[in-house]
Amino acid sequence: MTALFALATALLWGLADFGGGLLTRRLPALTVVVASQVLAVVALGAVVLGTGAWREAGPQLWFAVAAGLVGPVAMLSFYEALALGPMGVVSPLGSLGVVVPVAAGLALGERPGPGQFAGIAVAVAGIVLAGGPELRGAPVQRRAVVLTLTAAFGFGAVMALISHASSGVTGLFLALFVQRVTNVAAGGAALWVRTRRGAPALPAGTGPRILWGLLPALAFVGLADVAANGTYSVAAQNGPVTVAAVLSSLYPVITALAAFTVLKERLRTVQAAGAGLALAGTVLLAAG
Repeated sequence: MTALFALATALLWGLADFGGGLLTRRLPALTVVVASQVLAVVALGAVVLGTGAWREAGPQLWFAVAAGLVGPVAMLSFYEALALGPMGVVSPLGSLGVVVPVAAGLALGERPGPGQFAGIAVAVAGIVLAGGPELRGAPVQRRAVVLTLTAAFGFGAVMALISHASSGVTGLFLALFVQRVTNVAAGGAALWVRTRRGAPALPAGTGPRILWGLLPALAFVGLADVAANGTYSVAAQNGPVTVAAVLSSLYPVITALAAFTVLKERLRTVQAAGAGLALAGTVLLAAG
């Protein structure tokens, strides 16, 4: 069960990341985050009411609130990085977020093995190689690397927090709902502040009608991200966290394959090597 749900997580996160990256090329990243999460809240609200999950309310939901506060920062950073591209580099670097749940396990008494130390070295080498070609004389790409690493830490924190937000399937629905409501509140406040400062919430000359045209894509991104959080939580609760983290961290492969298939992205040799090392480092770190 752990392997099945973790692989489902990788698939859902990978496709959600690809869809979110495409949407941020047409809409501001923060608008994508808020709009997709609003749609997720509507769907989850119906599930919570239909299943009576609201009866599962308890102190553990504070983990969901914390995940909801961290999530928008991570998603915004990641979508902006994906918009800068290339996706084949950004997505594998984002998978370094698996360091956080592994570190949480270490804090609870686990001890790193040789494989984890090797994973740290390999992951750092991957970061240098994947970002190196853009770090010289290309500030936009340097910004993409910084945004991606910020997102990676945030995603890892969400993984660690949401796995403690519930103890059963019904409670998981409520935890995901609370997380998404917090996402919308935090992201909506940030969007309001931005618009007050003069930054447009929608592209100039479009208006709300562009949201209607992109509604299916926004709904897919929001619901796929919610489903991925849910499947990861189930995987982590029903088996070793290391196995769940390793298999879930394969989601960049899905994003990279989608970018290769749909966008025909091509990577420089050193970039491809760095992306591969970053992904291999996360696997070693979690499995060591």
